[in-house]
Amino acid sequence: MKILVVDDDLSILRLYKEELEEEGYVVVTASTGAEALEQFKKEEPDLVTLDIQLPDVDGIKLLRQMKEKRPRLPVIMSTAYDYRDDFSVWASEAYVVKSSDLAEFKATIKRLLDKG
Repeated sequence: MKILVVDDDLSILRLYKEELEEEGYVVVTASTGAEALEQFKKEEPDLVTLDIQLPDVDGIKLLRQMKEKRPRLPVIMSTAYDYRDDFSVWASEAYVVKSSDLAEFKATIKRLLDKG
């Protein structure tokens, strides 16, 4: 299973990549929206984790672009801020607030990939 991790925080990218590779996933990373779309088209991931605040594009706009191309692709919105009241994030399959404890994050990924 291949996961595309999109986040502008390089330490988060490294942490997620290491942790998810330990779980047996193939991990592709991107730190900007443009890079994310490029990797999305090239790598055809099974799941995407997407930061809401990116330097070049709003993550929610990116979510919409990805869903237009692959409506059934599971996408987890990942952010340091709580956006649960923002209805636009509801287009994603899950929403995770960033934390040093990745148990919820990993469990969400497993649940979504097992479902597919």
